[in-house]
Amino acid sequence: MSSEKNDVPAWEQRFRAARVSLPDWADDAPDRSLYVSNTTGTYQVYAWDRATGSHRQVTDRPHGTTDAALSPDGAWIWWFDDTDGDEFGIWRRQPFEGGADEPAVPGLTPSYEAGLALGRDGTVVVGRSTDEDGTTLHLLRPGATEAVEIYRHAEYGGVGDLSHDGTLLAIDHTEHGDAMHNAIRVVATADGRTVAELDEVTGRQEPRGLACLGFAPVPGDGRLLLAHQRRGRWEPILWDPLTGTETELELRTEDGRPLPGDVSAQWRPDATALLVEHEYEARSELFSYDLATGVLTRLDTPRGTVAGASPRPDGTVEYLWSSAAEPSVVRSTAGRVVLRAAGPVPPGSVPVEDVWVDGPGGRVHALVQRPVGDGPFPTVFEVHGGPTHHDCDAFAAGPAAWLDHGFAVVRVNYRGSTGYGQAWTDALKERVGLIELEDIGAVRDWAVGAGLADPERLVLSGGSWGGYLTLLGLGVQPDAWSLGLAAVPVADYLTAYADEMEALRSLDRTLFGGTPEEVPERWHASSPLSYVEKVRVPVYISAGVNDPRCPIRQIDNYVTRLDELGVPHEVYRYDAGHGSLVVEERIKQLRLELDFVRRHLGG
Repeated sequence: MSSEKNDVPAWEQRFRAARVSLPDWADDAPDRSLYVSNTTGTYQVYAWDRATGSHRQVTDRPHGTTDAALSPDGAWIWWFDDTDGDEFGIWRRQPFEGGADEPAVPGLTPSYEAGLALGRDGTVVVGRSTDEDGTTLHLLRPGATEAVEIYRHAEYGGVGDLSHDGTLLAIDHTEHGDAMHNAIRVVATADGRTVAELDEVTGRQEPRGLACLGFAPVPGDGRLLLAHQRRGRWEPILWDPLTGTETELELRTEDGRPLPGDVSAQWRPDATALLVEHEYEARSELFSYDLATGVLTRLDTPRGTVAGASPRPDGTVEYLWSSAAEPSVVRSTAGRVVLRAAGPVPPGSVPVEDVWVDGPGGRVHALVQRPVGDGPFPTVFEVHGGPTHHDCDAFAAGPAAWLDHGFAVVRVNYRGSTGYGQAWTDALKERVGLIELEDIGAVRDWAVGAGLADPERLVLSGGSWGGYLTLLGLGVQPDAWSLGLAAVPVADYLTAYADEMEALRSLDRTLFGGTPEEVPERWHASSPLSYVEKVRVPVYISAGVNDPRCPIRQIDNYVTRLDELGVPHEVYRYDAGHGSLVVEERIKQLRLELDFVRRHLGG
């Protein structure tokens, strides 16, 4: 008789297997750590005392919790409390050892999150975003009972970081109106006056973005680590806001070659070196950079994707690693596994193949996974969300499930994706959605021509922005696809803009080059609802009823038109926001998708 585990399909085992995030640790109490895990079947926050080896569940909310932070002294755990996944809430805190939750900053009403900074001296800065107030940042001084507003602007912005002594606050902002390229302002926490500003957007034909990576973590060092795009890709730079001194870092390997792709960094704890994170062609690796000598040294990490890394005071680095074939695990450069969730390790999957296809905007990179057997295969084009994101060689339970069912899986890093330079990301302007579909269409034609994909069994699928591109693709490319699966999509862009959170409205205005009133033809050309009459294949849609990013009303508008047109479709609405943190809910949704495909495509 088979065991209970063997009675469970491999794809369900992957979803149910417990997993953990990269642990965060308190700056001044490094034995105190925090991580997120789905051990209970719902993603919750956990405290880990490394000195004693004890683990404690911190949150226990039905819809899950993922946003949390530790105070620098390790005394308090902060976590964001929203309502059923609507992302609208307040910060609460709980003692590290356990105890009752309390409002972390009394007097602040619920809002969308716009960053959090916890200072060593007890200073706290909370970022808030609301439709009425735009972005506001609020400062709570040590010993004070009420927070004071230190920043306000209608455009989206957020908390960057507090300096080690708590006297300076870095702010990421888009006051210039370009939500794809941030500027950086440093203000004095004493009175809110501007100390320094870096803006590489205003007045420039070719805007360059900046991102705050953090102040130096040692006393008396006011340098701020930033990322910049001055050479057409993300690279680190050091900036002293008090003196204005900038130090660009030209990172070259031991044989003298500059690192291709995008590069980020974070401070080592003693501020004498940086931990460098390098992303290139859907994979990532780690380096250490000595600030005094300029020597860049590669750290030994397996081929695949580093989803996060953290330098420890003892000189080691902990990192969360996986590949498409191997599940994620928290490793150390000391050569050991740092943290692994209890229970069985989920089954592995199929490695990815790299494919490059000539598209209308340049060579398009796609990741391909093939099931056992000979093609052509029924094929799922799994379209990533974002749009400023990219698919990578990392473990994912969803694509692995389709492979188990005999489907090939193709993932396309279309124009707009990150990781291929600024020009590739910034190409997504004005012809929103249509640009990405051109690249996806080019890879689709390659897959059919190469004998990988069966042209009669092609599934276009995706979530969030990928769900948007799925619905748009079914209307714009009606002869290319056999069926569509859209999760939490944009379906009616005008209504979505009216109902979504302000941070996304700001991004939309940047992408389209104006509001719906200013450039109505662009919004109309990029809305799936504009092409719904051309859809003639079955459509499956899933939607969270509390979703602030792709709100439910605009999805209902699209579904109403499908009803009127008689297009075969099914809709699944669930009680959550922009996706679910409950494992059984995720399994249920994939079961529904598999059943829908089986009924309409056969096999």
